[in-house]
Amino acid sequence: MGNVYSAQNVAAYIIYELNDLKKFVNAMTIQEILADVELMWQKVFGHCAFSETTYHLSKSGYVVKEIAVEYKEHGVAHILVPAKEWYLKYGEFQLVQRPFAIPNYTVKEQLLMKKIISIYHLHNIERVKVAV
Repeated sequence: MGNVYSAQNVAAYIIYELNDLKKFVNAMTIQEILADVELMWQKVFGHCAFSETTYHLSKSGYVVKEIAVEYKEHGVAHILVPAKEWYLKYGEFQLVQRPFAIPNYTVKEQLLMKKIISIYHLHNIERVKVAV
């Protein structure tokens, strides 16, 4: 059985992975991949991948509201680093703003995420070939 993660943390993973592959990633890309993660997670593990509520809108497709709100300011521009969260360590008086951390996936979850990213990568290569 797979774990349930915050979509913010999964989005951070997606951003880091696509940037490592030198691939374009924007707010829409993140939502598309999160939809794939949700679909595959349901198939493999039988439950939702995210702790947040997901929405299937007829107009814009699949949406995780918290991700849409967080990355709205980027518009269609490339995203280099994940959104930031406020963090206060117990016993400290200083708020720290830091990027969302990536999940600590199990081996099976990590393989699934790598597969989803590679499928997205291959799909985009095919789309570019067709456009040319």
